[in-house]
Amino acid sequence: MADPYLIYGAEPSPYSVKVRSYFRYKDIPHEWVSRSADRMEEFQKLAKLPLVPLVALPDGGALQDSTPIIEKMEQEFSEPSIHPDSEAMFFISALVEEYGDEWGNKHMFHYRWWYEPDQVHTGDWIASIMLPDAPDEQKAEVSKSIQKRMKPRISFVGSSEKTKDTIENSFHNLLEILESHLSGRSFLFGERPAFADFGLYAQVYEESCDPTAGAIIKEGYPNTLAWATRMLDPKAQGEFEPWENLAPTLMPLLRDEIGALFLPWSEANAAALMAGEDEMSVLLKGREFSQTPQKYHARSLAAIKDKYNSLNDTASLNPILEEAGILDHFKSA
Repeated sequence: MADPYLIYGAEPSPYSVKVRSYFRYKDIPHEWVSRSADRMEEFQKLAKLPLVPLVALPDGGALQDSTPIIEKMEQEFSEPSIHPDSEAMFFISALVEEYGDEWGNKHMFHYRWWYEPDQVHTGDWIASIMLPDAPDEQKAEVSKSIQKRMKPRISFVGSSEKTKDTIENSFHNLLEILESHLSGRSFLFGERPAFADFGLYAQVYEESCDPTAGAIIKEGYPNTLAWATRMLDPKAQGEFEPWENLAPTLMPLLRDEIGALFLPWSEANAAALMAGEDEMSVLLKGREFSQTPQKYHARSLAAIKDKYNSLNDTASLNPILEEAGILDHFKSA
C-alpha cells in the first residue's frame, strides 16, 4: 500500500472533520494525527499557518485550508465524484459549501463561545486533546486559559449583543430547512454526498457535540442529526437528484439564508475591506450586522464568483439564482 496521507486535525475543528470525512468517503489511505502537544514539532515544520487541518502528502509536501484541500484531492481521486453532473447543480453545491464554511461557522462559533456551559465544555475538550496524559489539575488550568483566550474571539465571526439574535435566528432557520429537506433523502443532493454536504455538515456536527446547540439539534431535528452523523463516514447509496426534486425544500436555503444573509454580508465585508474601513455594517433581514471585516472571506467570495464565471453554460442555473434573489451577485461579478 502507498504511504498514507497524514491529516493533522482536531476533533473540535469543523474544517478538520470535514477533510477527514472526505478522505473516508474516497477511501484514501490516511492517518488522523490529533494535534496534541507531542506532535506539534512535526506539524510546525509543515505548516505555513498555525491552523488545522493540514494534510501531509506522501511526497513530503503539505496542503492547508479545507476547501482547497478537497478541490486538490478531487483532481486525483475523482471517483466517486462529489460533484453533480450538471453545471447548475455543481455551482449550487459549491455555493452551499461556501455558505457552510463562512456563514454556518458563525452559528457554530457563536454558540460554542457565547454560553458558559459551552465555553467550559470546549475548553475541557481541547485541553484533553492537547494533553491527554496530563493530570486533571493541569488540564483544568489549560482549559481556563483556552476559555480566556477564545471568548473574546467571538467578535471574529461578528458575534455580539447586537448580532446575537440574527445569528441564532439563522441557526434555527437553517435547522428547519435541513430537517424538511433531509426527510426522505440521505444527503443534500440525493443519495450520495456532494461538496455541499462536506462544508455544511461539519458545522452542524460540531454543534451537535456542544451543550447548547447540541440540545437544540437533538431535541427537535432528528433528520438533521442523522445526516450529520452519517457524514462522519459517508457512503454513496444512490445517485444525485435533479433540481426539480430538490427545489421545494432546497430553495429556502438559497433564498432565506444564502440570499437574505450570507451574500449581502459577504458583499458588505468585501466592500469594507476595499474601502479600507475598520468596521463593516449591513442590514440583514432588517437588523444591523456589524463586525471587523475579514480578509479571508473576501477571498472566498471572489473564489465562488470565479466558479460562476468559469461555467460554460448558465442557462439552467440563472433562473434558479434569479428565483432565489441572488443572480445579481454573480452577473455583476
